[in-house]
Amino acid sequence: MTRGFNAFESAQAQFDHAADILKLDKSSRDLLRYPLREYSFVIPVRMDDGGIQVFRGFRVQHNDARGPCKGGVRFHPQETLDSIRALAMWMTWKCAVVDIPLGGGKGGVICDPHNLSAREQEQICRGWV
Repeated sequence: MTRGFNAFESAQAQFDHAADILKLDKSSRDLLRYPLREYSFVIPVRMDDGGIQVFRGFRVQHNDARGPCKGGVRFHPQETLDSIRALAMWMTWKCAVVDIPLGGGKGGVICDPHNLSAREQEQICRGWV
């Protein structure tokens, strides 16, 4: 069985390459290679048809050493915790490279927003927050 692409493993490989070039010490590598915090939760939503549907949500805070974690919320039917980890990690690097005093974070919900009404999307958003 073949494994699919894993965004977090790709982000870690990119980090390892940069850390080698920068000759980062082991403790810095250990701290920056993994997220600082991860939250995984369920969001029950009353749908327009009256039924309840449960959605899975995530929030990853990769690193807040430079300031509060910045990053939005992504709604996607194939969302994974690893994709959110990668996006949070990449946000850390983006903020650092342009010297913005913020850390990297990202959120996500497994859902297809194209198949949801505006009210259902709002309820998922409110549940995520």
